Amino acid sequence: MTEYLLLFRNASAENGYLTTSQDMAEDMPKWQSWIGNIAMQGKLVHTAPIRYDALIVKNNEVTVGPHKETDSVLVSGFLICKSDNIEEVQEWSRTCPILKYPNSSVEIRTLIPFPTH
Repeated sequence: MTEYLLLFRNASAENGYLTTSQDMAEDMPKWQSWIGNIAMQGKLVHTAPIRYDALIVKNNEVTVGPHKETDSVLVSGFLICKSDNIEEVQEWSRTCPILKYPNSSVEIRTLIPFPTH
């Protein structure tokens, strides 16, 4: 099976995520169900939300704050799963709870295993 990285992107406010604690409470059962579906098939490797706080190291300099696209979209979480075909991963991604928010997306990236010898 191939492993895939799903990057969850969402718009942000100036100094934090847009989602409120009420949004998160309402969304939690949807996320648990969505992730649980992948896990019950034995295809979940790892997942986690990402804190807003970040450091960016570039050209030997460190800046404080997450990398944001020009429209204030940033990576807010990830999931690593495994599947025999990318179409299955696309179907999971189409039903991801993050997609209820404007400017949100799920990016699917195929992971390449390092040689073991």
